[in-house]
Amino acid sequence: MLASAATAIPGFLLANEQRHPRKIGPNEKVNLACIGIGNRGREIIEAFHKTGLANIVALCDVDMGAPHTQAVMKMFPDVPRFQDFRKMFDKMGNQIDAITAGVPDFSHFPITMMAIGLGKHVYVEKPMARTFQEVELMMKAAAKHPKVVTQMGNQGHSEGNYFQFKSWVEAGIIKDVTDITAHMNSPRRWHGWDPKITSFPAAEPMPSTLDWDIWQMATKGHTYNKDFVNGQWRCWFDFGMGALGDWGAHILDTAHQFLDLGLPYEVAPLKLDGHNNFFYPMSTTLSFKFPKRGNMPPLEIKWYDGLDNLPPIPNGYGVSGLDPNIPPPSTGELKPVKLNPGKIIYSKDLTFKGGSHGSTLSIIPEEKAKEMQSKLPVVPASPSNHFANFLLACKGQEQTRSPFSIAGPLSQVFCLGVLAQWTGETIKFDREKKIITNSKKLNDMLVGPSPRKGWEQYYKV
Repeated sequence: MLASAATAIPGFLLANEQRHPRKIGPNEKVNLACIGIGNRGREIIEAFHKTGLANIVALCDVDMGAPHTQAVMKMFPDVPRFQDFRKMFDKMGNQIDAITAGVPDFSHFPITMMAIGLGKHVYVEKPMARTFQEVELMMKAAAKHPKVVTQMGNQGHSEGNYFQFKSWVEAGIIKDVTDITAHMNSPRRWHGWDPKITSFPAAEPMPSTLDWDIWQMATKGHTYNKDFVNGQWRCWFDFGMGALGDWGAHILDTAHQFLDLGLPYEVAPLKLDGHNNFFYPMSTTLSFKFPKRGNMPPLEIKWYDGLDNLPPIPNGYGVSGLDPNIPPPSTGELKPVKLNPGKIIYSKDLTFKGGSHGSTLSIIPEEKAKEMQSKLPVVPASPSNHFANFLLACKGQEQTRSPFSIAGPLSQVFCLGVLAQWTGETIKFDREKKIITNSKKLNDMLVGPSPRKGWEQYYKV
């Protein structure tokens, strides 16, 4: 069906044409089309609308009319609605300046590739895509269309966390970092499931509002089950990226950028409790090793997720309090747990404790923090939140802080981590050639399965 539709509608075939964005005047608003309007998509739309810098001109969702889409439809009752993003572009392309993609990880890629090819600015949730190769192609498309503004939705990259980390690196406070512990030990959706699973869940009747065929996009066909949709997709290797993909970009984003980490040369699974071939382990510990970079020493990141898979805590760590800068997980309310999401950064002389998203770092123990207080630089305030930053960049007034050139390598780190989780194998990676050198099977998985018929066009730049 999709292949015939693609050939019937001219707009479907424009993904790789060179189109240029419309010049938006300083007093004009950005015409924004929103793809994914329920759950996280709703929060994104509300945040963009709150800036006062955008006109919401189109709403698109594969489950348009479902209960979780009602709030946004009531907010914008007169805005045109679509279930297929390709039909939206074909019918309204000339009226759209930019798009938001608040959809499952595996859906980011075709939407983004088509939008960039049509000269539309793109705000896409984190991580950028599900496979290493998809992220690579998204970066190449952005480079080919330099007038198109891109932004990945790791919102802390425009808050205190970003400006403090940048200032402290530039002032020499954060230097000679050798180890980072990153942790996300809150309950996850799959923690109540049976890891001895031997098949995907059985087919169930589909909601009448859902276009299941489009929901799957380029992925291999699955029959509908409620445990695949509305956030549950995060649980499955075929669709999501687990706790690492969900929270890694909110915990490691600034360290990755300002310590110039790039891609690791080795990723090793140290612990995979409850490992199976279908959904993410109950607990995971991963090691990411990065080489010396200029005058910066080699660095290892250890990632911990799982309820009882807590990392070692240094002396003087203090209390792991609930930080108001950290929003709740997609499972609901952020409740106190043994250790709240965050990181511990070890350098030659100092140790830093940090949270997630916009949370700022503190030096530990407290005595050392007091000693360093007079040496700390003044941290500038953010001129714009992540959503306003994107819209102002669309208008040519700012540069985005998490463009694909910065967010892409970060996302690829998580793609490599997921491969290690899925296969249980250590990855040896050539950072220059961007290939896995110790396993042809693993290297083939960088690309992932070939797309379904009718979705191949998006895999060309």
